[in-house]
Amino acid sequence: MTVQPKGEDLRKAVKWVSEKRKYEHVKDLKQLTADACLKFNLSPRDAEFLSRFVTEN
Repeated sequence: MTVQPKGEDLRKAVKWVSEKRKYEHVKDLKQLTADACLKFNLSPRDAEFLSRFVTEN
């Protein structure tokens, strides 16, 4: 198990979501956000941030 700096998972999730939206025309943003939360094991607070990021951009 590796220890990552605080917020590193969120940064990776934002990058992952951005790449998915750029190269794969994803229509279900809620599902994309949920997938990222599971993939990067985000906390509820980070999940909320990611959700706002996805809907505002």
